[in-house]
Amino acid sequence: MYTLLSGLYKYMFQKDEYCVLILGLDNAGKTLLILSVDLKKSKIRCSSCCSLTFLCLLTVGTIDVGKARLMFWDLGGQDELQSLWDKYYAESHGVIYVIDSTDEERLSESKEAFEKMISSEVLEGVPLLVLANKQDVPNCLSVPDIKTAFSDSAPKIGKRDCLVQPCTALTGDGVNEGIEWMVKCVVRNIHRPPRQKDIT
Repeated sequence: MYTLLSGLYKYMFQKDEYCVLILGLDNAGKTLLILSVDLKKSKIRCSSCCSLTFLCLLTVGTIDVGKARLMFWDLGGQDELQSLWDKYYAESHGVIYVIDSTDEERLSESKEAFEKMISSEVLEGVPLLVLANKQDVPNCLSVPDIKTAFSDSAPKIGKRDCLVQPCTALTGDGVNEGIEWMVKCVVRNIHRPPRQKDIT
C-alpha cells in the first residue's frame, strides 16, 4: 500500500529534475539563450556575482517540459572562470555549448575550451548540444563551417548523443528545438538518473 501511495505522490507532486550546463566563451550569447527559452514557463535568477569584476559567475534558469524540469546553469565563459566549469560536471545531466558564429577570430579559443570540457571523464555519456548562435548575422559561420573547424574533437565526443543546432538567441529561432532535443536525451540517459523535486 505504501508503494502505491508513494508512486501516486511522485506522479502528482514531483518532477524529474535534470541539470544542464550552458558553457562557451564570454559574449557567445549564453545568458540570452536562457532568456529566449519560453519565458512563460521559465524562472531566471542570478545566483552569484563577483563584486570585484562585476561578472556574473552563475545564472540559473528553470523550465518545465512535460514531467521533466530542466535547471540551466549558465557558467561564466571568461578565462578565469573556465577553470571552475569542472566543479559542476558531476551534477550535470547534459551540456549545451554555445559558439558565437560571428567571431571567427576566437573560434580556435572556443575549440580549445570545448576540447578541455569534452575530454573530462566525468562528462562521459552526457548528451551534448552545440548551439551555433547568432545565425541571423550576415556572413556568419555556418553549421558546416563550425563542424569542420571542430572536426578534430569528434573522436572525443564518443557515443554520447550530440547535435549541432543553428540558432539565434536574440529571437529564439532554433533554441526551443535544441531544448526539446536535450529533454529527450536526458530523460532516456539511464547513466544519469534525475533528481526528484516537489512541484512548486
